[in-house]
Amino acid sequence: MARIEPLSIDLHPVELKPAFDQYNKSLGFVPNSVLIMQRRPRMVKALAQLAASVWDPEGAVDLGFKRLISHVASRASGCQYCMAHTAGGALHLGVDPAKLEAVWTYASSPLYSEAERVALDFSLAAAAVPNAVDDALFARMRQHWTDDQIVEITAVISLFGFMNRWNDNMATPLEQEPLEVGAKFLASNGWSAGKHV
Repeated sequence: MARIEPLSIDLHPVELKPAFDQYNKSLGFVPNSVLIMQRRPRMVKALAQLAASVWDPEGAVDLGFKRLISHVASRASGCQYCMAHTAGGALHLGVDPAKLEAVWTYASSPLYSEAERVALDFSLAAAAVPNAVDDALFARMRQHWTDDQIVEITAVISLFGFMNRWNDNMATPLEQEPLEVGAKFLASNGWSAGKHV
């Protein structure tokens, strides 16, 4: 049960339309996290602007892989809401369902390249509290990723640091589509909608 209920999408029809349009385009719906946040419209606009820059299709890191990075970061944080959202987002961006299912075992899965494994190791370490990125891990990242790509990867993880805390603190209720994705692709690995239904 949500600790603060999502508000109607019609509450700020003009002021938040560009932000809501952005979420509809990328997800197919406006997430409940944003519908809760709209109590502070400027926060919604700022988040939408940050998210647009993190998910820039002209970036140097594949968008589908960025969703997997955010999924692993969300798992490290324990945010069931974001885990379901990022899994659904990966599928929407064309990530092979087999690769999504193997994300839990990326370190040994033949579906992941060494560069991807290092980036997902980085995601786990960067999402840990306290932060577990050290010089050796950063050096491994530089063997496979450019500085520009590392900036993008770190931005994804950092965005989800905010989103994971927001959604866990609010007990944001999951929307139907991510709930179904979680049940289909994540439940066998310990995922549970828990407080997010």
